[in-house]
Amino acid sequence: MSGSKTGATGVELAENEAAREDAFAVREAVFVDEQGVPEELEWDEYDGADGTLLFVAYDDGEPVGAARLRRVDGDDGARKVERVAVLESERGEGWGKRLVEALERVAREENVRELRLHAQTQVERFYCDLGYETTSGEFEEAGIPHVEMRKSLT
Repeated sequence: MSGSKTGATGVELAENEAAREDAFAVREAVFVDEQGVPEELEWDEYDGADGTLLFVAYDDGEPVGAARLRRVDGDDGARKVERVAVLESERGEGWGKRLVEALERVAREENVRELRLHAQTQVERFYCDLGYETTSGEFEEAGIPHVEMRKSLT
């Protein structure tokens, strides 16, 4: 992983190739290597799509988390939070919350009304604590149990 500006700590938009590579490296470590998600499911057409934003979290210049915010097909007032990942060694340090708060800040700046996501059931409580409501029963994605969740930003 290439790292951000020397010693940088915090969440930022992945606005250059190095930062995007850092976000992708975190996702690969968490979803592909740790959770066994097939690579062909992890990388999709949204990663390079217009209107999709990638975020990366850095701790002392090292990438420790990543997330993606994209448009929802057919609904200009909603965005979908996806691919929220924190390296196993950094969990419990508040990086997931910081990533989601950064996504929400950008969404509010864009006058987004609602955020949606598919949460792995093991992190459903995490999203509930951040104000998201479960709106579906359990279903499977990439062999992992999920629920749909939403949060109004208005």
